[in-house]
Amino acid sequence: MSKIRIFVSFDLEHDKDLCQLLLEQSEKLSSEFEVSGRSDARTQRDPWGEEMRRRIRAADEVIVICGEHTDESAGVSAELRIAQEEKIPYFLLWGRRDLMCTKPAGAKSAEGMYSWTSQILQDQITLTIRNARWDARAASVAAAARKG
Repeated sequence: MSKIRIFVSFDLEHDKDLCQLLLEQSEKLSSEFEVSGRSDARTQRDPWGEEMRRRIRAADEVIVICGEHTDESAGVSAELRIAQEEKIPYFLLWGRRDLMCTKPAGAKSAEGMYSWTSQILQDQITLTIRNARWDARAASVAAAARKG
């Protein structure tokens, strides 16, 4: 079975270390995911976000790593908005255990942040992709029922 492709969104100014930890976790043999793209200063400077949009669309799922200043990061907010517009499933990951982490602008109030342990991360990746596939199948069946 192929690994789930993940785009990692994070605050470039404050949370590069967290992205590096997630990259290391993805490289373990037991990992069921691979990082196919991540936040990048060059793509965040693109006013239309076309390169960023292309990279997010190429992923199966987006993980938004939340740190202390994520609510102030225009780049993370733009990446989240693109994931929402492109209907790419995503979830928010609490990046720093000992600190108050914030959601990016654009995150829904009902969305929680998941604790970052190896098991919770792997479970959430699997659950998020499974729910997205289920939602897509349900929408397809509903559309077919309306036609027929």
